[in-house]
Amino acid sequence: MAKKVVATLQSGDGRTYSKVIKMVKSPKTGAYTFKEEMVPNESVKDYFKK
Repeated sequence: MAKKVVATLQSGDGRTYSKVIKMVKSPKTGAYTFKEEMVPNESVKDYFKK
């Protein structure tokens, strides 16, 4: 099954997106959490500027 998923992401529109992971600190508890999103390659830099 893993081969199917990898093959799907590598062909077609899968190459135009990147998975970005951002570390965010919670103001309430002070603990860090990770936010993961699929973002188009053109807007990766804009995602981290937010």
